[in-house]
Amino acid sequence: MYLTKENKEELFAKHGKGKNDTGTAEGQVALFTHRISHLTEHLKKNRKDYNTERSLVKLVGKRRSLLDYLKKKDILRYRAIVKELGLRK
Repeated sequence: MYLTKENKEELFAKHGKGKNDTGTAEGQVALFTHRISHLTEHLKKNRKDYNTERSLVKLVGKRRSLLDYLKKKDILRYRAIVKELGLRK
């Protein structure tokens, strides 16, 4: 499996408050970004996998709504996570 317990703990430790703090917006955005990149690679190989494509679109929407929330609540945290993950050009 591409997303093991250790990978999740590493993501949350790096982007969240700690390895067990899974509720922060930054940690969730980092997790969604990791999953989105994995699904994108899968779709490059399997173009007609429409179920995965739908899941990808839903994940992008969830990440977008979390980023909108973060932008509204604390613009500095939003700018930090966007810069750290390289989401904007």
